Amino acid sequence: MLIGVEPEISIRVAGELLMFLPAARRVAVNRVPFDGTSTLGHLVESLGVPLPEAGPMTIGGAAADPSTRPEAGDEVHVAAVPRPQPVPLEPGQAAPSFLLDVHLGTLARRMRLLGLDTAYHNDMDDPALVVQANAERRVLLTQDRGLLRRRALWFGAYVRGSRADDQLRDLLDRFAPVLRPWTRCTACNGTLVPVDKHEVEGALRDGTRRTYDIYGRCADCGQVYWRGAHGDRLEEIVRESTRLVASVRGDGHPRAAVSET
Repeated sequence: MLIGVEPEISIRVAGELLMFLPAARRVAVNRVPFDGTSTLGHLVESLGVPLPEAGPMTIGGAAADPSTRPEAGDEVHVAAVPRPQPVPLEPGQAAPSFLLDVHLGTLARRMRLLGLDTAYHNDMDDPALVVQANAERRVLLTQDRGLLRRRALWFGAYVRGSRADDQLRDLLDRFAPVLRPWTRCTACNGTLVPVDKHEVEGALRDGTRRTYDIYGRCADCGQVYWRGAHGDRLEEIVRESTRLVASVRGDGHPRAAVSET
């Protein structure tokens, strides 16, 4: 080691992860000081990449994990999370469930439209979100990078995109979940059940009662549903989502994460 030269580690970050780095460090290879004690996970997060977004890591081409302590001069590569990403399921759990932070309300409604078990509260703070995600084994979806860095969180994911359409595509591309459209209440996440028109007509406006004959009702909150003026748009969302998930699941090969645009 040269006297007066501070030891360093080179960390190459996949292009899909550069969005998490500060603009001044948004380059493929960053050199970070070697202190002899920091783990690989700590160094990666010090660059700005939340660990839930970091995929396979290598040191000098050999597999490593976040608890590994690199040595001076090591060359580290951090890949993006492969897609589709599997989610650990509890015994008896057929499909992953999700919890969204307060800023993703529109995405939550679209996920429920597709039949995804999606919890959402517009008044829940970060600690409470982590508690619920852990207790119910829900994937926490957020655009808050600090929230993803909470050590207590069992599983989280950053949602890319500023528009609900883009956010939904990112979610479906990342997890390729099984879809069951029209089975959940978009208001509360409860289960929808078919209901005879005469059972709900007292809650309907005259125009709705005359125009529609097929209805569903939430078994939890009692919200009544029918194919309304926005039906075509909702059908389009379901069709596009079904096609996307089919293409991702049918690929058979994990794919790197997509970049935020």
